[in-house]
Amino acid sequence: MEKKDLLKDVVKHIDIKSFDSTPIINSMRDMSFTSRDTAVATDIFEMMIADKECSNWLILAGSTSAGGCMQVYVDMVKNNMVDVIVATGASIVDMDFFEALGFKHYKGTPFIDDNHLRNNYIDRIYDTFIDEEELQECDATIKKIADGMKPGVYSSREFIKEMGKYLVEHSVKKDSLVQVCYEKNVPIFVPAFSDCSAGFGLVKNQVENPDAHVSIDSVKDFRELTDIKIAGKTTGLFMVGGGAPKNFAQDTVVCAEILGHEVPMHKYAVQITVADPRDGACSSSTLKEASSWGKVDTTYEQMVYAEATSVVPIMMSYIYHRGTWKNRKKYEWAKLFDK
Repeated sequence: MEKKDLLKDVVKHIDIKSFDSTPIINSMRDMSFTSRDTAVATDIFEMMIADKECSNWLILAGSTSAGGCMQVYVDMVKNNMVDVIVATGASIVDMDFFEALGFKHYKGTPFIDDNHLRNNYIDRIYDTFIDEEELQECDATIKKIADGMKPGVYSSREFIKEMGKYLVEHSVKKDSLVQVCYEKNVPIFVPAFSDCSAGFGLVKNQVENPDAHVSIDSVKDFRELTDIKIAGKTTGLFMVGGGAPKNFAQDTVVCAEILGHEVPMHKYAVQITVADPRDGACSSSTLKEASSWGKVDTTYEQMVYAEATSVVPIMMSYIYHRGTWKNRKKYEWAKLFDK
């Protein structure tokens, strides 16, 4: 198969507004296993939205954005369900920003010769294909943004804000998470920002400007997110996957304590994961385990052991159609850092 044959079936992002999953979630409450866990987790997230003192953080890891959930996260921001995003660079740059530039993810298969894909400059995420040449255009766009900034040290939030500004003028797809968050004053943090297409563009910016370039400071990220925790006090986490974004968000409680502030543990926490806790990982510990570190309160927490694209859309469709978000306060935490 030639490249054009492999890159022809576009991944379509699910629209939570187009269907009402309320009867499904309501039925799941009276079931068992993952179904009941999913219903409980959905109820906890609605509690987070209904809690007038709670600031909600969306934590993203893995490839659900490439897999069809990109619009779900956009709608969560547009409908004031979340106030902060902490994510992997892949979720924000290689997937969302990439599509905002007009590129696509394609339906593929894991049952293929990966050497053949490499020869055609196609990258694979399990059963999803991406054009490597287009990804390199994304890298070049990141460099272009960096080249236009004043040399210095920035948090990932500050750089992603510049990406949002860029998309206001240059995006092909207007409904991107980066642009919507910029317009809604929802800050995005990527604690490992160089671990994605952004890294290639920033390295090139640095190589071509060795004495005056843009650098990303993950410590500044940590401090800024901790500032939001200190200012917001009551917080809830909705986590898709885990890893660095999960730890980064949870650790703000400990960081605030070390800085001499009394802040509560994250009051609510939901995690969707397929990771196994038996090896001490589970995308960086179960929520109950995190409580022993002083990060998460266990009163309202729920682990859901499921592949996220199979449960997140029905959870968020339920939340959307319930409409609790309509009366929710807007936090606009990005304004906390306006000078």
